[in-house]
Order: sequence, then structure tokens, then C-alpha cells
Amino acid sequence: MSKINNPALSKEGAMKIMWAEDHMPVLMSIKKRFEKEKPLKNLVIACCLHVTKETAILMKTLKAGGADVYLCGSNPLSTQDDVASALVEEGINVFAWRGVTNDEYYWCIDQVLDAKPNITMDDGGDLVTRIHSKRTDLIENIIAGTEETTTGVIRFRAMEKNGVLKYPIIAVNDACTKHLFDNRYGTGQSTIDGILRATSVLISGKNFVVSGYGWCSRGIAMRAKGMGANVIVTEVDPLKALEAVMDGFSVMTLEEASQIGDIFVTATGCKDIVRKEHMSKMKSGAILANSGHFDAEINKKDLESLTKSKHTIRPNVEEHVLKNGKKIYLLAEGRLVNLAAAEGHPSEVMDMSFADQALSAEYIARNKGKLAAKVYSVPEDIDKNVAKLKLESMDIKIDSLTSEQKRYLSGWEEGT
Repeated sequence: MSKINNPALSKEGAMKIMWAEDHMPVLMSIKKRFEKEKPLKNLVIACCLHVTKETAILMKTLKAGGADVYLCGSNPLSTQDDVASALVEEGINVFAWRGVTNDEYYWCIDQVLDAKPNITMDDGGDLVTRIHSKRTDLIENIIAGTEETTTGVIRFRAMEKNGVLKYPIIAVNDACTKHLFDNRYGTGQSTIDGILRATSVLISGKNFVVSGYGWCSRGIAMRAKGMGANVIVTEVDPLKALEAVMDGFSVMTLEEASQIGDIFVTATGCKDIVRKEHMSKMKSGAILANSGHFDAEINKKDLESLTKSKHTIRPNVEEHVLKNGKKIYLLAEGRLVNLAAAEGHPSEVMDMSFADQALSAEYIARNKGKLAAKVYSVPEDIDKNVAKLKLESMDIKIDSLTSEQKRYLSGWEEGT
């Protein structure tokens, strides 16, 4: 059983999936092993993820491992309808289509949860919080779950701290092979891609304001700088702000930046970053985009309160004519611009992130009953193995420590 937008798009989606398969060698090698070993046999896995061609390879890998897989979208605008259609043809139970309403979004989550999962795989935390708030009867059947992104990990650590997390969660986002590459290089490239597809503006010479300087924001700032932008970073953390300065970026308050910025991108994981007091000072023609998981970083209610009229001037570009006569352009309804206006991260970087997901699911299956209800890091051996497999797929060899070097590093006697 599935519910998607257009089954006729399956051939187009299959072509996209074939492309991803050719660019995700690590996950494909795991899939090949899973087909033989069936480490997920007889398990039901409920996934709330962005429905992209890369996610499709993960779903096929889990299915190859013997799991019964159910998938819903983790953002109203990130589902690629052709991929969803192709996945149904592959025997994956999909409940997702681009442009779902809020009610439809949670209906899709409930359809996935009706399968009574043994493992959950979340991106942002909506699936797990739904279980903890509305579907608590499912908890006793769940071994553990995984979380893909910073926003979800923040939510689950808060739940653990408050004593309300009822089953183990592996923070896939915190694996080095995830956040150092996916968050930085994936978000950096795909955010610029989303902005360019939506607007086709010239990046070079623009004052490009990035709110936040976590791994995602660092990637965005790096890529914008590489395209010739004058990058300004706004932060609340003094250490991250200092790092941005040392990396060669201008750092100032958003109040200051709002007066000179041409393009504004938020990627903080927090809410109300860009507010009325900032919007009212912006230049006419300023572009607002968000790369954080939820559409709460740009305060859209504040923007509406300043707006005299609005209309969609291009796909994913909403022009707001303000009461003061200036124009502000909001991209992708303030949702993830890299997924709503583009295709998300490149397959090559998602190869590592989803390899972490697949191997974490295998780890959960092998450690049933051994994990407490708290947030865990991805085991170090999984993290390093993914890096090793990625290097091998790139035909890159690295050195090994000699026995003497190992002895030296494990001792303390030798000095000057």
C-alpha cells in the first residue's frame, strides 16, 4: 500500500535512481553484502526522510537486507514525485508527494507508523516525536532509531535530558563521515544550487549574509566566497564567530548586516533568526533563503505583516512588496532551499551519510535489547569503515603505522 502523486512518473524516477547508483559506490557495496547476509530480515523499518534519488538507494539497501520498508517525506516540499513513483515499483511502501499540507504530512507519518516498526529512521525528528506524543503504543515494539540531521539530534538530546526519550537513538548526524562532509560540502553546494535555480542571480560581488557558523553554514559561506561573494557571517556563539573571522569572513550583528546584505541564508537550527526589525531595514531586492530543516528561521508572519502585496514571480520565488515600497524575495516558502528549489545534496556525499544509516540499522538489529533509551554516537568502527570504503572507491591509498610507531603512540616513556 502506498500513496503518491503520479505513478506514471516511475520511468523518469528510475533513471534518476540509476544515476545515483553509479555515484554511490559505498552504499552499493553495502547493498551487495546485505543481499547475501540479510541482517535486517523480518524487521519493519519506518523512515521519515527527504524522498530523493539518494534516499531511494538507501531504501533499496534496507530492503535488500531483508527489511520491510515504509517511507514518508520529512519536509512538505522535498519529495521528488518521480522518485517516489519509482520506489513504489521497487516494492517500497511510500506515502509522500510534493506540496503536502500540514494535515497530509502527519497523515503520511501515521500511515508509516501503522506498520508497527522495529526501527525508525528520522530526518528532523517528526517521526520520533509523533511516536512519543500520539503513538506511544508502538514504543514497546521498537528496538531503536536513527537520526539524520542536526535539528533532530538537538530535539532528541533535549528529550533524553528531560527523561522522556523512550527508546535508543543513534545520532547519525554526529558521525564524522556525515557532518564533516554532508553538512559542509553537501549543504554548501546544494544551497547555492537552490538559490541559483530559483533566481539565476549573479553571486559574484553580492553581499552574501550567512546566519550561523556550524558545519552547514561553513559550507555555504565557503561556496559563496568561492563564487566571488562578499560573505558576512552572523552568530550568537563567540567561538564560532571568532572562527568565522579567522576564516576570513566579516562578522557582525544581523541588524548591521540587514542594511547591506543582498542575499540572506539561514542555517542555524533555531527559530526567528530573520525578523521584522531586520526585514524593514533590508535593501529593495533582498533575497531571503533558508537551509535549516524547519521553515521557522525566517519569521514569515513578520514578513506578511510588512507586506502590502505579494505574488509568485518565478517558481520558488515569492515577491513581497512591502508597505515602505521595497521588494523582498522569499525563496521556497522559507523551507529548505536546497531541496525545495533544487535536488538536495550530490549523490557522492550522501553515499557516506546513507552508508552510516544502513550500517547503523544493522548495528541496531545486532544489538537488540542491549541499548538504553538515550542518544548514542555512531560506533567509531562504522565511521572509520565508511571513510575507508569511500577512499577505496576513489582509488586512494593511505599509509599504515609501523609497529614501532604504534608502540611510540601507546607509550609515555620517550621524550626529548
